[in-house]
Amino acid sequence: MVKAHIAPSILACDFTQLGSQCQHAHSSGADWLHLDVMDGHFVPNISLGFPVIQSLRNLIPKGSGVFFDCHMMVSNPEQWVEDLGKIKVDQFTFHYESTKDPLALIELIKKNGMKVGVALKPKTSAEVVDALGDLVDMVLVMTVEPGFGGQSFMPEMMPKVEYIRNKFNHLNLQVDGGVGLGTIDAAADAGANVIVAGTAIFNAEDQEKVINVLKQKVNDNLKKRGLLTE
Repeated sequence: MVKAHIAPSILACDFTQLGSQCQHAHSSGADWLHLDVMDGHFVPNISLGFPVIQSLRNLIPKGSGVFFDCHMMVSNPEQWVEDLGKIKVDQFTFHYESTKDPLALIELIKKNGMKVGVALKPKTSAEVVDALGDLVDMVLVMTVEPGFGGQSFMPEMMPKVEYIRNKFNHLNLQVDGGVGLGTIDAAADAGANVIVAGTAIFNAEDQEKVINVLKQKVNDNLKKRGLLTE
């Protein structure tokens, strides 16, 4: 059983105002923060490092009601698990394509006190989740090519979302890339319940209104499916 979680991507923040903007998003109804870590190798861009995440965790402590969802777009994700565990992020999401041994990585993440997400690039088949769905807490279906914010939503990824939702009703199922008021219907109808939105939230004049609309769309669909947990 699942419910809507709206996860603003901090890539869309003004980094000179990062802490206050994250706090404002939370006060507007977002209960997750999506933290994109890029290494310039697995994806062709470099984003933020662990000192930034540590500073945010100091400002917004674990247990404050804000779930730190760390999306690791990096090669060799295994080397960073222990460090993120020490920072006390809530979830470590690795890319299926980035590791040779996903099962060992899943166990390592759990050993370090974090929930586990597995992310799929657009060209990666949904069927790779078949052997992992009962071992992870979340699957992330990328709705853009990972590495840059501001890309257009790929509706052709929705059958992948639908496949995973139908096979693993209990999982958090996240979509990331180009999601906003104009694309939320497609994502919600396919069964996604964790919505990553960057510019759609941080550039909105009324963040609370946007977040509420996104949540309602998701929860309405989950209710139709008989999956909604209030």
